[in-house]
Amino acid sequence: MKGTEKDKLEKAVKVYLKEIYKIYVDGDFREESFYPALKGLMEECYQFLSLEGKAGVLVQPKKTEVGIPDFLIRRNGEIVGYIEAKSPEADLRDAEASEQLKRYLESLPNLILTNFLEFRLYRHGNLIDKVEVGRQFTLQSLRHLPVPEKLDLFLELLEKFFSFSTPSIKTSAGLSIELAKRTRFLERILQEELSRGNEEVTRFYKAFQQELIETLTEERFADIYAQTITYGLFAARMKVQNGFSRELAWRFIPESLPLLREIFYSFIGPHFPESLAWVVDDIIQVLKKADIRAILKEFKTTRWDEDPVIHFYETFLATYNPEERERLGVYYTPLPVVSYIVRSIHRILKEKFGKPEGLATRDVTLLDPAAGTLTFVVQAIKQVQKELEERRQGGLIKSYIEEHILPHFHAFEILVAPYTVGHFKVSMVLEEMGYKFKEGERFKFYLTNTLEMKEPKQTSFLIDLAKEGQEAKKIKEEVPILVVLGNPPYSVSSENKSDFIEGLMDDYKKDVRDERNIQPLSDDYIKFIRFAHWKIEQAGKGILGFITNNSYL
Repeated sequence: MKGTEKDKLEKAVKVYLKEIYKIYVDGDFREESFYPALKGLMEECYQFLSLEGKAGVLVQPKKTEVGIPDFLIRRNGEIVGYIEAKSPEADLRDAEASEQLKRYLESLPNLILTNFLEFRLYRHGNLIDKVEVGRQFTLQSLRHLPVPEKLDLFLELLEKFFSFSTPSIKTSAGLSIELAKRTRFLERILQEELSRGNEEVTRFYKAFQQELIETLTEERFADIYAQTITYGLFAARMKVQNGFSRELAWRFIPESLPLLREIFYSFIGPHFPESLAWVVDDIIQVLKKADIRAILKEFKTTRWDEDPVIHFYETFLATYNPEERERLGVYYTPLPVVSYIVRSIHRILKEKFGKPEGLATRDVTLLDPAAGTLTFVVQAIKQVQKELEERRQGGLIKSYIEEHILPHFHAFEILVAPYTVGHFKVSMVLEEMGYKFKEGERFKFYLTNTLEMKEPKQTSFLIDLAKEGQEAKKIKEEVPILVVLGNPPYSVSSENKSDFIEGLMDDYKKDVRDERNIQPLSDDYIKFIRFAHWKIEQAGKGILGFITNNSYL
């Protein structure tokens, strides 16, 4: 550093320490009282660094009990890192051991912890540098104005901090780890916002509880909503070629899916809580800089080239919440297994049911009652295309999509994240086949609890969620289904105990009531089989294509 620059830095730190000293000795201060002085120092010190572009130092909104970092730092619009500040009296070793800081270090790759005198820099959770620019003993015990010290080392620490840039991730495992870290953080803040009664978040929670899952807890909702935000952004990122932002993600949702548009708008619109916005921006930055081409190439080498968006969901969930993945039975069904079941159904339709075009026959109706990310349904659509191509009628695929697939292929899902991904995926597949949705047109994939048959409550908020429930209920009650296929979740400790499904299960249990243990018949998987049988009985006959104990049923 040149002499004149060093003099300017020393002057800036002297002014800063004088401000800290004045606030401290005047007494009756709060931690926030020192924020303006630190903000000014960071902005001024950046001018002494040989870095291009401008830096912005933003004081974060008032902290919740869960805690969010006090400062967010950007350079050229990109999030560089965060600063967590403690009182000048604080021992940073104690702060470092706190649960709050452990969460920060787990989730935030570039963080400064400071008591306004000592600065500790952490990179990916590890302490890599620390400098004390003014002695805490001088201020706290002697109550004297601290003298600036170690300015060269302080500037080196800041240069490391400001020069950080989110790396371009090139593997699905690396991306899932980074997304999972931030999603966990987002989940915790969502829980805090619910406990504080945040109006926007609470309205979503109440609507989902009333219309979708009556037993939904605040903790469970925070998990569902955090996953939806992250994975919805990931699915949108797979469609965006140049640049990426919250606004772009929202624009990629067709107007024919108002529920998805409203869910997405909830985290880009003006009412989205400031305490959450910074985490979403961080997720977007990770996705924006991810090397999507390299990740897609990896999918191809691991034979995931058919459905990379879908199969990444299991990778992500296994990293983010492996216990939840096991509880819900969210496991990727290998594509050869899916293909085998779909091809078998296609052949049986031809050989046993008098349907000469199999799944492509115009009056064949199909339902996946636990569709997840639409793996089975997408494969069935591709089977229709293959049948037409084998008959040298590939040019008719658009008319088959419009007149057969869209009106006759149905799917249900209870979790918002896979529901979101499924809609993205099916629109991508249909576009690859040359078909784009017309105004008001959509795929019949509905957010609903398959094992319930309640009347939607038509709440004043999220009316489109109630409409989803109405459409799904109509399919359950009225639409004859010839083919029921898929891989429903396993859950012996079933939470699905509605009068509707328990009434259907009585038929399965009536002849075995005297058995010592009939609990396995209460597994969600068996309940989905019972629902499927009920739907097939409505149609008079049909095909059930489920996977049970790794075998085909």
